[in-house]
Formats: sequence, C-alpha cells, structure tokens
Amino acid sequence: MKLSNKKIIGAITILVLATISCGILNDSQNQTLPQETPSLYSLPVENDPASSYPVVDLVEQQDQLVQLYKEVNPGVVAIRVLSEEGSSLGSGFVIDEEGHILTNFHVVQGATELEIDFPSGFKTRGNILGTDPDSDIAIVKVDAPQEELVPLKFGDSDSVQVGQIVVAIGNPHGYESSMTTGIVSSLGRTMQSLHEAPGGGSFTAGDIIQTDAAINPGNSGGPLLNLNGEVIGVNVAIETTNFDLTGQPVNSGIGFAISINIIKRVVPYLITEGSYDYPYIGIRSVSELNLFQQETLGLSRSTGVYILEVTPGSPAAAAGLIAGNQATDNPTLYAGGDMIIAIDGVEIRDFNEMITYLIARKSPGDTVVMTVLRGDREIELELTLEKRP
Repeated sequence: MKLSNKKIIGAITILVLATISCGILNDSQNQTLPQETPSLYSLPVENDPASSYPVVDLVEQQDQLVQLYKEVNPGVVAIRVLSEEGSSLGSGFVIDEEGHILTNFHVVQGATELEIDFPSGFKTRGNILGTDPDSDIAIVKVDAPQEELVPLKFGDSDSVQVGQIVVAIGNPHGYESSMTTGIVSSLGRTMQSLHEAPGGGSFTAGDIIQTDAAINPGNSGGPLLNLNGEVIGVNVAIETTNFDLTGQPVNSGIGFAISINIIKRVVPYLITEGSYDYPYIGIRSVSELNLFQQETLGLSRSTGVYILEVTPGSPAAAAGLIAGNQATDNPTLYAGGDMIIAIDGVEIRDFNEMITYLIARKSPGDTVVMTVLRGDREIELELTLEKRP
C-alpha cells in the first residue's frame, strides 16, 4: 500500500514512504540537583523515605542507549522501492546470516526493483521472497558480504509490559538510521489487515503493540526494540488525523508494531513457502460492547465477543454458533446471538483478545473449544479452524 494512494484504514494510517520522486508522493519539579551526584534524579517525599521514587542514573541510561544503537543500527537497512507509481523509501532489518531482510508488505507491494542500503554505505539489489498481507510483513533476500549481515536478536513479545521503554530505529522522512524512544502504551491491539475478505472489507491483524515512540513515514518495516536490543515488534502504522503540506501523515504519539512472536510464527513459512495461512472462524461481531448495547441486547455481561453474523459454510456455521436475529430498538443490533466468552478455557473479553489468541497460538486445522453464553446458559462447542479464504 503506497502513501500516494493516501489510504487510511479506519483511523490507522499505514506508514509507507518518506520520500518523493518522479512527481509521486509516494515534569518533573524544578529543583537543584546535588553537585556531587549530577547524574542522579529522584523525587523524595519529605519525612517518608519509604515512599521515595527509585533513583535513576541518567548517564547510565544514556550510555545504554548509545551502546544499543551501535550494536543494532548496522543491521537496520533502508529499502528503496521502484514501482510503476514512482519511488519510495521504507525500512527493514537483517534476521539471519543468509541475507534475509524483514520489512512490511506495504513497503515492497508493487515493487519492480528493490535497492537495499546498509548503514555502512554498501548497497545491493533485493528480491521479494515471501509476503504476508494479513500481518503486513515481507521477506526480502539479498546477496551481501558476510560483514554486512548483522542479524538482530528476537525478543519475546509475550513478556512485554505496558510502560516498558522501547526504541525504534529506521528511516523517517528519508533521515536514515534515526533512533527514537518511548514506551509501550498498550498491548493486544488489532487493526484491519491488507488481506481483503470475500464480500468486501478486510480481515483483522492482531497482537499489535501500541507505542508512543516517534514513528513517521519511512519507519515502516523497522524494528521496535527493548533496552536489551532485542526486537519485540516491527513498526507498521500510526493513527493520525493530521497531514503535512505534501499529504504525509504527521505523528500523533500513537504508533503500532506487529509483535515479534507473530513474526516468529510467520517468517519460516515466508522463507520456505512464500506465504502463511491464518486461522479463520467466519463471524462478524461487535468489537466491544458498551453498557447501552448490553442492555439493548438483554445480555447479563458486556465482556465477550457478541456474534452479529455467521458466514454460511464457515467453521462457525459448522460448529453451530448462532448470530443475533431478533430486532431491537437499535437497527444495527439483533438480539439472540451467542456471546463467545472463552476459547480452550482462556477467558475472552473482547474481539481483540479473541483474534490475538487465535493468531498467536492456533493454525488452520486446529480444533478449539468455544465457551459461549447462549441466553442464560453457558455451553461449549467444538470448532475446527480453517484458513482465511
């Protein structure tokens, strides 16, 4: 997906392209710190040592970031794309010593030629080996000297916590090898994918990390890292309603990255088979019920996934899941449908949690046990997942 199309998926703006060519757009309290400890920062509560904030050594943290950049940046590349629409720029990073580069699918989508630029100044062509429009990732293969191939270490996104400090490295607006920092703002987000669903609309990408680290066009495909220099996500999009004079989205402090544990599942298939199949249920649902919708539907709880529609011939239909079919005073809501409240005994509070569970842990062909609330009864149904059509 190219920025030249100015396509916004919902409120999410895909981060593609930082450059333009060929005519195509493609507080702390004020206080004096003790001179003898200039690197220490703390806010003690008077006469209550037990409630003092932890002392943070800012110089130590600074040195850690400097060292992280030195170690990681050699493995982060700029991806220059030539297509029928013109040229564009994105980011990527080395994942092994065989020359595999990970980036976003929307960065290389429609490419006729790829140039991969390493921080050392070395440049080479790249070939697209595999693509995944569902999670918006792609694998590019390059031939490069061994000293240029500095693989980044993968972390564990299941261990990531809200508030954790993160680092992004990429090529925002063409400023190559730029580093920004922030925190993890939230976990388990979802967004519309680039995989179009039959009958219109798109499937959902799940297990997305939200961050306030500055991410801008050109950061797409670059790594989101923890302070150990491990990749915990791949930067993919921002949410914004503001655009600059050239039509490019302006960072608003809400960015998104695909979790590395999804990457771990998908990448081996992209390398060996060129694609990856995601599990499919075949329902349309309310993302999250508010109190008024709960009352309208006559439900005893608001947490869960309420089914609005079951696709004929789908796994959901075969399992016997029921969609709402009784008219209410809200023309978009029909009562009488099942509410999914657990899968395999794992509580499901909303659509985001359901998609994240299925994408991160299940594959087509797996059988899961759906616990649903039907009227005032809880029942269990077995459902065999299929691949997304």
